[in-house]
Amino acid sequence: MADFYNVAVADIYKETTDTVVISLDVPENLKETFQFKQGQHVTLRTQINGADIRRNYSLCTSPMDNQWRIAVKAIPGGVFSNYAFNTLKKGDVLGVMPPHGEFYVDCQPEVAKNYIAFAAGSGITPMLSIIKTHLQSEPNSTFKLFYLNKTVKSIIFKEEIEHLKNVFLGRFQVFYFLTKEQRDIPFLNGRFDKEKLAVLTNRFVNVADTHHAFICGPQEMIFLIRDELQAAGMPKEAIHYELFYSGSTAEKSKHIAQALEEKVNGTQVTIIDGGKEFHFVMADHFDNILDGALDAGADLPYACKGGVCSTCKCQVKEGAVKMKINYALDDKEVAQNYVLSCQAVPTTNKLVVDFDV
Repeated sequence: MADFYNVAVADIYKETTDTVVISLDVPENLKETFQFKQGQHVTLRTQINGADIRRNYSLCTSPMDNQWRIAVKAIPGGVFSNYAFNTLKKGDVLGVMPPHGEFYVDCQPEVAKNYIAFAAGSGITPMLSIIKTHLQSEPNSTFKLFYLNKTVKSIIFKEEIEHLKNVFLGRFQVFYFLTKEQRDIPFLNGRFDKEKLAVLTNRFVNVADTHHAFICGPQEMIFLIRDELQAAGMPKEAIHYELFYSGSTAEKSKHIAQALEEKVNGTQVTIIDGGKEFHFVMADHFDNILDGALDAGADLPYACKGGVCSTCKCQVKEGAVKMKINYALDDKEVAQNYVLSCQAVPTTNKLVVDFDV
């Protein structure tokens, strides 16, 4: 069941010319429910022009801050992002799901670790939470941040990042890369590419002595950095990433087409959610079990519907599905029959899926 709680906006301000920062006034009786791990996100829900709109945004605070704050960057055509930037105000109430997500590793205060992070634009939001938490909790650990933006003025949380540099002097380093302004150091101009990453892994990062890498931004950047770090010797399990958007590619279209070719019409579906069962028959005009279930009256958790956020994750208990795309689940989860219901195309006549996971 999609558990949303009414939470007021405690504060909202413009961080850059296209980004607002929203503080949520989580009431005292909900603070335990809303406890979170660094790097997790919340799902917001509101009505905009009569439509039920849901979006995921990463928390940019540390769990030790006792604050719940997100940053929303306005994007062309973005329904919620433009509403947040132009209309939302202090005191307004949003539906908010408790924090969730797997974009983190547990802190180990007694262990000295070296971390690196790559972010682009608003991809800094979970990174800020992760960086602050590990530096605060692990007194002997270090962090290096490689942060890509268009211009200096577009850098989100620049003041806070500089403050962290001063607080954790010698333990936290940041390198700003710009695409629309020229820096005095040519290396810091332009997007990440293979040549830049080769320099980074040879001169700035000791891969053999780096315990974890975090990457957040667009798909092309994430996969490039992931592959180059692995090629430089970093284990796959030490590289963690979260997409903010997946883009549109020919490969993506190919996977969708393949999944739809295996679709079985009229599948009898059983949804297990909140300890209860919900039964329905998939209508032919829906290609995924989330949309089919919502149309039949089920109340299920979801946000992006793009295979990115994992809010709609469930586990197949009987039958089979084919996911159109998957940017959220790792190989271990897929092997355990976890699927993204927004991307899960039924391929058997009977299907049982469990959302109580």
